[in-house]
Amino acid sequence: MRRLANTKPQREPTIALINIVFLMLVFFMVAGTLAQPLDPALKLVETGALDDQAPPDALVIYPDGRLRFEGQDQSDAASFVASLSEEDRAVVRVVPDRALPAKTLVTLTRELRAAGAERVMLVTQRALE
Repeated sequence: MRRLANTKPQREPTIALINIVFLMLVFFMVAGTLAQPLDPALKLVETGALDDQAPPDALVIYPDGRLRFEGQDQSDAASFVASLSEEDRAVVRVVPDRALPAKTLVTLTRELRAAGAERVMLVTQRALE
């Protein structure tokens, strides 16, 4: 009597292939940009006419830590916040110089918050291209 070899039918690895393709799809969705591109008909605001001037309601911080608001030097963060109205204390805009050390900026924002500023917003330059 002859015995038949106990062979299992070979299965195709399609499930494994589908899993790999799915994982690649998820990877590229996460790694890529999912935001909609800007409408080509949309014309963005030109900031070239600002001539590197800070917004009028922003506190300017120079690299040496000097504070200036509306053309006037400020002695410190607490006296600056004290000079603001209650409405202006809701959001304090800060324009830091690019060369300002991060440690100084963090310290100053903490001082502004401790003096009564509800929110401190940094005004920065952003390039779209």
